[in-house]
Amino acid sequence: MATRYDADRSELAELLAGEPRYRVDQLWRGLYERLASPEELTDLPRGLRDRVGEALPEALRAVVDSTSRSGDTRKWLWELHDGVRVETVLMLYPERATVCVSTQAGCAMACGFCATGQGGFERQLTTGEIVEQVVRAARHARPRRLSNVVFMGMGEPLANYDRTWAAVERLHGALGLSARHLTLSTVGIVPGIRRLATEALPVNLAVSLHAADDELRDELVPINRRYPLAELEAACRDYLAAKNRRLSFEWALIDGVNDRAGDAERLAALARRLRAHVNLIPLNPTAGYATRGTPAARVGAFRDLLRSLGANATVRQNRGTDIDAACGQLRADHEARVEISDRPPR
Repeated sequence: MATRYDADRSELAELLAGEPRYRVDQLWRGLYERLASPEELTDLPRGLRDRVGEALPEALRAVVDSTSRSGDTRKWLWELHDGVRVETVLMLYPERATVCVSTQAGCAMACGFCATGQGGFERQLTTGEIVEQVVRAARHARPRRLSNVVFMGMGEPLANYDRTWAAVERLHGALGLSARHLTLSTVGIVPGIRRLATEALPVNLAVSLHAADDELRDELVPINRRYPLAELEAACRDYLAAKNRRLSFEWALIDGVNDRAGDAERLAALARRLRAHVNLIPLNPTAGYATRGTPAARVGAFRDLLRSLGANATVRQNRGTDIDAACGQLRADHEARVEISDRPPR
């Protein structure tokens, strides 16, 4: 089923066959620069607006719309045409906004501490379903500028490579986001990292690492059994050589599991070799994983130890934990329902 943001320029031109050529440009700019729906494009004739709206429906229907108590984080649960559900998170700052998008319905990577991984895999998202998440979030972010898009929502972006990369190119070309404001996250799909190194756009790469030895990483991140750390490190090194972009490691701190001195020493050594920045994330609670996150005081001590060992490390601020919108909490399976609200975030 073709949806509004799946269509490229040539497909819009086919839809508008018989219309003046400039109508395609008007429609394209309206969708991507003005972030408008066809019915809002009053510079197009009414009949044309109706035809476009009917031929290219939106892909996402909001089922749950949640705003954190602080008002700076908003999460949507969307239902797609076939009934599958995905989530998108918008994070607001004084003058800008970041959106975290999903690339798959569910996830097949089976990381036990991640709510999405606990739920299993349903299907790949289309390019339009990915792009529309950004457009819808950007509308709600106004008057703030959408400054960053992170592919860190539900799913493994590099396991849906072609559609995800097409979305990256659309966001870059049509929405005008620079490559340095686009971040792709992966649990370590080595062939995908190597493909990224050949692409024209030098996007940021974030690796969900969580362990710096194969024995523990095999347990926490099962894909490590297929692509062990030595292969992952080599692929990251080659990506850095090709793109000269900063690499980041995501590290969910789990109490007594990966927050020990030895873990810090191994992580610091790897980060130094790759000049990587380490984002420390206290493990967020999920219903399917009993182990708790590292207490705040020891999170700070782990960060300080990394720094003393020569690694660049910061603690990521958890946002949206109260609405299950923080790292590792996204899961399109809600027993409780809240009313959908069109009010703008504060």
